[in-house]
Amino acid sequence: MVRILLLSQREECVNHLKNLLILNKYEVEVCGDEDFVFDYINLETPDIIIFDTLSDIDFKSLSKKIKPYCEKSAVLLFTQSDFKDRELIKYANAFIPEGSNDEMIIGTINMNLRMKNTLDKLSDTNKDLQDSLYRQNALYSTSSQFAGTLDKKKLINYMIEGFDRAMSFSLTCTLSFCEAEPVLLINSLHELSEELISALKLRTILHYNSLFEEETPPFKVDINKIKVVKHIKDNASRFTFDIFHYDNMFAPIRLGENLYGCVEIFKDAPFSSDDSRCFQTIAQQVALPLKSASLYQEIKETNLKLEKLERLKSEFISIVSHELRTPLTSIKNSLDILLTGKCGEINDSGNKFLDMAKRNVQRLSGIINDLLDLSKIEAGKMDFHFKNMSIHSVIDYVKSTLSIVAKEKGLLLESVETENLPEISADSQRLEQVLTNLVSNAIKFTPEGKKITIISALKNAAEIDVHPYFQDEISKLKGDYVVVSVKDEGIGIAEKDLLHAFDKFAQIENSLSRKVGGSGLGLPIAKQLLEAHNGAIWCTSKLDYGSEFSFAIPVATEKVLSTVL
Repeated sequence: MVRILLLSQREECVNHLKNLLILNKYEVEVCGDEDFVFDYINLETPDIIIFDTLSDIDFKSLSKKIKPYCEKSAVLLFTQSDFKDRELIKYANAFIPEGSNDEMIIGTINMNLRMKNTLDKLSDTNKDLQDSLYRQNALYSTSSQFAGTLDKKKLINYMIEGFDRAMSFSLTCTLSFCEAEPVLLINSLHELSEELISALKLRTILHYNSLFEEETPPFKVDINKIKVVKHIKDNASRFTFDIFHYDNMFAPIRLGENLYGCVEIFKDAPFSSDDSRCFQTIAQQVALPLKSASLYQEIKETNLKLEKLERLKSEFISIVSHELRTPLTSIKNSLDILLTGKCGEINDSGNKFLDMAKRNVQRLSGIINDLLDLSKIEAGKMDFHFKNMSIHSVIDYVKSTLSIVAKEKGLLLESVETENLPEISADSQRLEQVLTNLVSNAIKFTPEGKKITIISALKNAAEIDVHPYFQDEISKLKGDYVVVSVKDEGIGIAEKDLLHAFDKFAQIENSLSRKVGGSGLGLPIAKQLLEAHNGAIWCTSKLDYGSEFSFAIPVATEKVLSTVL
């Protein structure tokens, strides 16, 4: 029913307009004084207000006063045909000149009613759009918060904050399994009694158990042991059991088979369908980052365990290596004395077995030294004595030391060096250890009658060309480097195994590698020694055609005479 308020003190005008409006099925209320006007509009807002400007009512003053209360009402002025009061015109939507026929009066009212209805619909649409945009902004803000952390407690709190921004709840109960023990998070507008909290605990547990029907819930929740965490906005007021008559929504927080909790939300006003969609969206959105946070936590815990195992392993290797070194030294000395004949003459068979024992003691000693070096490097206790030096001296030492070994195996060991290479800042003993390892490996894996070549050159980092496996290491190098390569004509390495050539305890699987044995630590130690020199090591190889292992040491920029630990 359309409600019309007629403001007039003229009986003839009131009778005519009232009868006309009632005849057209409008609800009409007539008012002749200001007090009655305010009593009426406080009860209900009229759709149309008709001012009879020919009455003695002060319409200017009255219009100003009632405008804030009747912003959605259409105002019509019943006036003289020559009405020119500009002050009053600005408060009107239309005019009905005195003497207008009934059709014109009803037509004017109907036209303004249609316009009012259109504006009301537009206003409602704008309000819905505004509410929708606000919710979208709340969802976007909440999603951004979800993406910014891997802390499960923060994620649950961001979810609850998202509910508050989007729906302004009265109370939420969130059962969270994101900690060691289940926790019930209560976020409430007002304070809660212990009895009401107990009822909420029971209600939440019943909701949780109902998710599984005949299945066994993944988490056991004991109502007497569950931890409750409260966040109260206004302690001055208190909720009663009437909260259970509020509108509510419930949702599990899960992703596939992974359950992280459940949440129930209460509000003293009915939830809309948009509220329901928003609630379900936020509860679903938080599940994915909670899964990521759980995986991250598992990785952290696993890494801590691995780090502990790595420390224990390093300590074990160090202790065992030291314990082995002492008796091994005694065995070696005893063998040396026996071989000199100081303990009596030994026949040829005895010498043969003593030589075999001595070779294996030397091999075992080398493995122990590798283990000790590795444990020192990993513990950061390896000593380095840096000084400016020439790489030629390192190459000459290694070549002279291993030439006899190579010759005994029927191999040619030669060097191709660039003359007058600039000095490098290095620990000569450690570089000799690196190069000795590379040449020794080449001797082990190169068949009789082949050649091994040590090559030296000066290169800028940009000129160093390596397999993509090693590109990340080389990309860190800047400036000029002395590059040393050991090239052999041995068994080679398959491309799929290149990346693992510098792994600890790794040996490429083939019959020859199994035959020659070794600790598998030489190359990893060489890699770490070169990293301590701000250098790099890499290799290229082709199966059955040979390998080339290379390392780079930066050119010295100034005199370095100090010892660095």
